[in-house]
Amino acid sequence: MAHVTSIGLDVHARSVSACAFDPFTGEVTQRAFGTDAGEIAEWIKGFEGPKAVYESGPTGFALCNGLRALGVDCVVGAVSKMQRPAADRRRKNDRRDAAFLARLLATHNVVEVWVPPAEVEAARDLSRSLDDAREDLQRARQRLSKFLLRRGHVFDEVDALGRRRGAWTVAFWRWVRRLRPAEPAAAAAFDHYVACVRCAESDKRALERRVAEVAATERWRPAVEALSCIKGVDTVTAFCLAAEAGVFSRFRSAGAYASWLGLTPSEHSSGETEARGGITKAGNSASRRALVEAAWHFQACSPKPKGAPKGSSVPPAVKRRCDEATARLCRRHEALRAAGKRPCVANVAVARELACWVWEIGCRAEGTLS
Repeated sequence: MAHVTSIGLDVHARSVSACAFDPFTGEVTQRAFGTDAGEIAEWIKGFEGPKAVYESGPTGFALCNGLRALGVDCVVGAVSKMQRPAADRRRKNDRRDAAFLARLLATHNVVEVWVPPAEVEAARDLSRSLDDAREDLQRARQRLSKFLLRRGHVFDEVDALGRRRGAWTVAFWRWVRRLRPAEPAAAAAFDHYVACVRCAESDKRALERRVAEVAATERWRPAVEALSCIKGVDTVTAFCLAAEAGVFSRFRSAGAYASWLGLTPSEHSSGETEARGGITKAGNSASRRALVEAAWHFQACSPKPKGAPKGSSVPPAVKRRCDEATARLCRRHEALRAAGKRPCVANVAVARELACWVWEIGCRAEGTLS
């Protein structure tokens, strides 16, 4: 929608610096606020045809949603797409930042970020909390195992067939309980490390159950069930991909989705010189990590189709495309390995292609791609 007055907002945790710029008269008005959306909206509405923008960042979308609810046209600009003049690097303050945003908006140089609805943002938070719980569990286990290693204890039990038992199993915990130190100080440290691992395991299981419940709701079930038909993608991974994307059809193509994930090659070319490097990693890290982890599955899995989740209602056409994706990605991994590519390079290439399949299948599940 066309606007007259461009409003730049430099948003912080406890303050907002605002600048209103009218490109027709050149008039600039600046003001400082707290974080109350009502007060900011009242000031913005005093200008002719206003539109506001602020940078994407840790403050999220709360202010944008609050201003929109009060009838203010507000967008969030992608900070990674904003190019600041080199001369401004040593003259940075909130007032200048707000004026910079206002002028960018006036010249239509703002790349708008998709603002997710409340249910999508809630699903993202749940998925990311599970990812955090995994990291917490990994750290807790690392601390306990290294504590035992410093005291000369290494789990090395074998089963009846002579195979080494895995760590963090029932046998492992039975072994750990026998190693409680006699010294009170060391015993307190041991109890702390064990409790941290146990609590982290419990938290992770609880979040996994909650993710499964939300993934089965009407909003997420079609996409999650469809994506789960690809080998290497389970319910948790499928939910992460669906929640982070929100709506797959908002990306104009599979390549645009892969670019949003940061799975496209970097480039530094000039004149007759062309130089391409590793992936940009300039995008959604949660989805990128999930896809890279899923891609490792194709290193050794069979190209045979994966069965649909029990009780699912995936359309036959979508299931057929999932089976084609599995077979194609297995062949792709094998071809890259035969070409002498390093395992990590081959895996990232497969992850990029997997991202394109995820986009197509997600769009088909949404009914936006026939």
